[in-house]
Amino acid sequence: MGKKIIAAKEKIERGKEYSLEDAIAFLKEASFTKFDETVDMAINLGIDAKKTDQMVRGAIVLPNGIGKKVTVIVFAKGEKEKEARDAGADYVGAEDLIEKIQQGWLDFDKAVATPDIMGLVGKLGKLLGPRGLMPNPKLGTVTFDLAKAVKEIKSGKVEYKTEKAGVIHVPIGKVSFDKQKLLENAMAVIDSIIKAKPPTSKGRYLKKVSVSSTMGPGIALDVAKLTTAKVS
Repeated sequence: MGKKIIAAKEKIERGKEYSLEDAIAFLKEASFTKFDETVDMAINLGIDAKKTDQMVRGAIVLPNGIGKKVTVIVFAKGEKEKEARDAGADYVGAEDLIEKIQQGWLDFDKAVATPDIMGLVGKLGKLLGPRGLMPNPKLGTVTFDLAKAVKEIKSGKVEYKTEKAGVIHVPIGKVSFDKQKLLENAMAVIDSIIKAKPPTSKGRYLKKVSVSSTMGPGIALDVAKLTTAKVS
């Protein structure tokens, strides 16, 4: 395994920035694992990550999904509970679901809640917050439109948020996806992040962008070409 990773890295020209299309083609060609690797995009932004007004955060429904089953829980009561179940939520509840999580159950990927129940869900802040699982109105996961929220998540909605160094990591699919689907997902992410640029951010916004697979090397992209590219 180690030798294969080294061999894959040696094929990448040091200091060269690749087109998105060439980088994705290389990732698919260099994949050698027995499992279907996730393709990840890392975007280094020209922001001051210490300033709250330069935080970049958002969510987008990838046009071709992310290639994995997403387990969704919903905090809701009454008619909204039925709406969530009909939309495909895996677990729905209120006090019972909160108690289950307080006892250590965290076997889910995303959480959605209706606004009227957030007072109760707030008890889980210390458990869900650090794991990025807390429902958030800015990301569309605190809403009365549960059908829309659940269906979007199930169909490939991804969230992104700048980390301490001003870097965003976003999955854009699986190595098994055909190249066109990965290209479309990647460009959708880039477009969303560009639109989320803070007004207070000065200078070059997209500083560095790279793609990698779970076990593969990171490949630097030509940012200038990336921002003008169109998926045909």
